Amino acid sequence: MLRGTKVVLTEIRPDDKDALFRWINDSETVRLNAPYRPVDWTSHIAWCDGLGSSTSRVIFAVREQETSEIIGTVQLIDIHPVHRSAELVIRIGDESNRGKGLGTEAVRLAIAFAFGDLNLVRVWLRVFSNNGRAIKAYQNAGMSQEGTLRKAAYINGEWLDQTILAVVR
Repeated sequence: MLRGTKVVLTEIRPDDKDALFRWINDSETVRLNAPYRPVDWTSHIAWCDGLGSSTSRVIFAVREQETSEIIGTVQLIDIHPVHRSAELVIRIGDESNRGKGLGTEAVRLAIAFAFGDLNLVRVWLRVFSNNGRAIKAYQNAGMSQEGTLRKAAYINGEWLDQTILAVVR
């Protein structure tokens, strides 16, 4: 368990499956960082059952400190043992939990884990350039903008640029 002042990062638990399923099928939430595709329950359960089976990915549940309720996930994916880098992916599930600094703290905790426990030297992420609130949160967590991928994603009928941010130990 990784403990902050507002959130804790823990393992994904069996009783988290319903919330995760709801969030992955909420088109507005998904479109904050990816194209939307509905996910059926069988595929979702197979994904949940496969958690922890890959050394190139670590996923944490983001939980509210006081209630231990799951409010999102943060992942380090494509962990590269030679280059000592990983991509960070975060999703705060419900709009009511966004804009409170919870995601920023979760990113800080994940970065500290990446550097301290995984001995990585670079953590990076991509974010849609029109998502100013997320960019500000990542910058508040210590990440710096490195560049822009123009027309990197076609979401909901329009081309979006992606901003690349990273932090280096």
